[in-house]
Amino acid sequence: MINRKEYLEKLIHFKDKELIKVVTGIRRCGKSTLFRLYVDYLLQNGIEQSQIIRMNLEDPIYHEIDDYLKLYHFIKGKLHPSKKSYVFLDEVQNVPEFQKAVDGLYIQKNVDLYITGSNAFLLSGELATLLSGRYVEIKMLPLSFKEFITTESDSSVDRMYQKYISFGSFPYVLNFENIDDVDMYIKGIYDSIVLKDIMARKKFPDYQILQSIIYFMLDNIGNLFSTNKIADTMTSNGRSISVHTVESYLTAFMDSFILYKATRYDIKGKQYLKTGDKYYVADLGLRYFMLGRKEEGRGHVLENVVYLELLRRGYDVYIGKIDDNEIDFVAINSKGIEYYQVAETVRDEATLERELRSLDHIPDHYPKYLLTMDIDPETSYNGIRKINVLDWLLDK
Repeated sequence: MINRKEYLEKLIHFKDKELIKVVTGIRRCGKSTLFRLYVDYLLQNGIEQSQIIRMNLEDPIYHEIDDYLKLYHFIKGKLHPSKKSYVFLDEVQNVPEFQKAVDGLYIQKNVDLYITGSNAFLLSGELATLLSGRYVEIKMLPLSFKEFITTESDSSVDRMYQKYISFGSFPYVLNFENIDDVDMYIKGIYDSIVLKDIMARKKFPDYQILQSIIYFMLDNIGNLFSTNKIADTMTSNGRSISVHTVESYLTAFMDSFILYKATRYDIKGKQYLKTGDKYYVADLGLRYFMLGRKEEGRGHVLENVVYLELLRRGYDVYIGKIDDNEIDFVAINSKGIEYYQVAETVRDEATLERELRSLDHIPDHYPKYLLTMDIDPETSYNGIRKINVLDWLLDK
């Protein structure tokens, strides 16, 4: 079991605070394992087993708990009579109107409440209204490269990166030795997301359209386009589809955490732009499973890895625009802004000049980085730090 240190520290930080701890993320990214790690921490630090209540609402053993009142009364009957109870509810969205049970448990004395969900529906609608200001969301992703590489001490960093982007970053893939087993496992995850989190919840009638759109999106990670362009491209390829339908499916993919959207940001005007977005996939193994393990698109694959890592490090991430130049990523957090260009190689002088030009056009003095796969010493160009991307991934 991999110690998800950064996420675990967040749970420890919020322990006993009067907030509901909500862990969200794609199926099989490690949310349940995180709860196990945290329960172990509690048991090692003075909390008794009798104070811990844990339920996975996808377990058939709880099939009779089919409404919020049953869930509420079931848990209330198990609360410790005199000490604080630590309540963990996995996949709580499987119980209709679960938000009412969550709200009822929240107001109980001596309850510290933790919930997970594999769909953004968890924090939409009535739950967000009921619990406004009373929860903290911990957004969980599959393994980072730094977490992934700790599992094999005798392999080179380059070899582990190739495995990372090919096998993907769902924690359980580390139990497999060959790619066929990985594909079978990822197919199970994909089918579960599509059937449980998208088709059933959204009531989409056409599985083939869903397949066509997700295939298109995975084949175009890191490309700048609009929903109009997606609809036009698919229509020209023989599958007529409206812009509204495309938007509905994209929303469903993002709600189930398969895809993440990076919108455009005008650096000079300091405003968000409404046209042109880029999409990235939560796990590259899922992309390779759907498209096959072809060599093209490696630059966009690398870009996808960097995008997810910036999310893990707590940044809001946008696509930068300054005049006619594009910045791959504008990363913003409470401490300020960082700018990133990502390229597989800049050994060619013209490529290096092009990548630096975009960063050079930025008039402020926030940190600027050029990340590449080139095995070179770190270099600075007029304050722009050129760093090997694998060193950067392992740095924090």
